[in-house]
Amino acid sequence: MRHSGKHKIFVGMAAGVGKTFKMLEEAHNLKQEGTDVVIGLLETHGRKETADKVSGLEIIPRKEITTYNGVCLSEMDTEAILLRRPDLVLIDELAHTNVPGSLREKRYQDVEYILAQGIDVYSTVNIQHLESLNDLVAKITGVVVHERIPNYLLEQSDEVVVVDVTPETLEERLLEGKIYPPNQVDRALLNFFQRRNLIALRELSLREVADNVEEEAYENVATSLVCNIRERVLVCVSTYPNALQLIRRAYRLANYMHAPLYALYVEDPDRFLSKQESLHIESCKHLLNEFGGEFLRLADYNKAKTIALIAHQHRITQIVIGETQQPRWKIFLKGSLIQELLKSLKDIDIHIIATSNK
Repeated sequence: MRHSGKHKIFVGMAAGVGKTFKMLEEAHNLKQEGTDVVIGLLETHGRKETADKVSGLEIIPRKEITTYNGVCLSEMDTEAILLRRPDLVLIDELAHTNVPGSLREKRYQDVEYILAQGIDVYSTVNIQHLESLNDLVAKITGVVVHERIPNYLLEQSDEVVVVDVTPETLEERLLEGKIYPPNQVDRALLNFFQRRNLIALRELSLREVADNVEEEAYENVATSLVCNIRERVLVCVSTYPNALQLIRRAYRLANYMHAPLYALYVEDPDRFLSKQESLHIESCKHLLNEFGGEFLRLADYNKAKTIALIAHQHRITQIVIGETQQPRWKIFLKGSLIQELLKSLKDIDIHIIATSNK
């Protein structure tokens, strides 16, 4: 039975960070160790350092395809790669759309086909081409990216490498003519390569890969041994009026940490809410929806146990809860919800907010 090849993806925040150069560098090291490496498709974009790095590696010639209007274009020759059957093939620009007349519409589909034949693949992509980030990237940069790859490619890959440089370094490379021709530099600096865009895209690439690492860790390791990489905030709400204040406080915390926000209301199964209380809970849910969070409502006699369970299931790192409204004698006899949470949730930060219940 033929095993699928392994896929390693080199991810960057923008053109010019050095994804292709890094891929070629690793390929040379593997070749020296005896791995049979070929270049399936490489775009140097006129960058001398990248072109120099190609030297010494075998290149599979591209296939000429004549389009329906008679124009002759070149594309990666997937069939030639399969006939050559190397150990590893390098394929640049994963999100590329193949020319009309190709067997497959997208280059990533060619990559999947090659992997299915048991050949390892190294590929490159910029973070803005990820399907789930398309709207966000358009909002940040004002540029709608039309060539996209599905998220599962990153999730199912065997390894993801972030090729990271600072925005300052990328700007220097741009001004030195190492990314685009001199006549395109000014336009790039005024548009996609604005400093604020680069900072946001860099954060996106680092965070997206960190999330993938965390997901993989949870799938393959006992959850008690895994450290959460990304912050996640849970606010515990009740029928007390201070719940809205807690949600706003939790939102500020989540926004500061760029973290997902959840709210949890645990109701007593034996208690019916008054009309005013029901409207209050609906107001909490509406406010959380406005903040882009997820509202959870469960019925259970043991509130502390339910909160701990939800915190575990959603990998919560921060809990926001109001100070107890119970009288002191009741706390002395039975203990408080906060005390129970502090005992059971050792690895989660709990923020106890002093609020008015009036």
